[in-house]
Amino acid sequence: MAAKVFESIGKFGLALAVAGGVVNSALYNVDDGHRAVIFDRFCGVQDIVVGEGTHFLIPWVQKPIIFDCRSRPRNVPVITGSKDLQNVNITLRILFRPVASQLPRIYTSIGEDYDERVLPSITTEILKSVVARFDAGELITQRELVSRQVSDDLTERAATFGLILDDVSLTHLTFRKEFTEAVEAKQVAQQEAERARFVVEKAEQQKKAAIISAEGDSKAAELIANSLATAGDGLIELRKLEAAEDIAYQLSRSRNITYLPAGQSVLFQLPQ
Repeated sequence: MAAKVFESIGKFGLALAVAGGVVNSALYNVDDGHRAVIFDRFCGVQDIVVGEGTHFLIPWVQKPIIFDCRSRPRNVPVITGSKDLQNVNITLRILFRPVASQLPRIYTSIGEDYDERVLPSITTEILKSVVARFDAGELITQRELVSRQVSDDLTERAATFGLILDDVSLTHLTFRKEFTEAVEAKQVAQQEAERARFVVEKAEQQKKAAIISAEGDSKAAELIANSLATAGDGLIELRKLEAAEDIAYQLSRSRNITYLPAGQSVLFQLPQ
């Protein structure tokens, strides 16, 4: 009797384990920020995109392919040539994500590693096309314009593959060592030229100021000579009086000056 009970329990446990395995294989989870595409062994890739949560499928017949639909960064380095045939090293940073509704087409035509297959090729294509429109100097001085054109063209190109680019930015832009040294030497020469021009302009201004000052002194001397010829010693006496009046005014404002009136006796109280 006990053996039959244990046998029944064993059969029930085995059946329960098999049933649990079947149920577990028929369930799958889609995490937040992800989407799933279902591959059916008989019908192929279904057009339905499965959202977040726990879902059922037919074991062995169906298989879920999970895609991350959150924005992810990728750096793409490219070596290309400018309009004046200078080699340019550019690194482009891209924030990308797939269009959720186009995941079945992306999986069918490109595959799960769509970013590895698409982004490097289209980024190289767009960068070569845009950079070739500018010479090396313009790439430096008009970097914002270059970045905007690359972003616009790359966003449009990526949309044909079902990708959304949330941000595109130039993070690295360098030239060959010889060109960099030539640019630095040119900047130093321009600074020296500006400094020399400033010195010349300063000397010219000082020269003009000296001429104007000399002309003013000559004119003043001429006017004084004319006044002396006309008024004689009276002008000199007038100037003496004006100077004496100014000196007296300045002395009157000082506390350390004592005036002794002429012709009068002044007694000082000195300590005995």
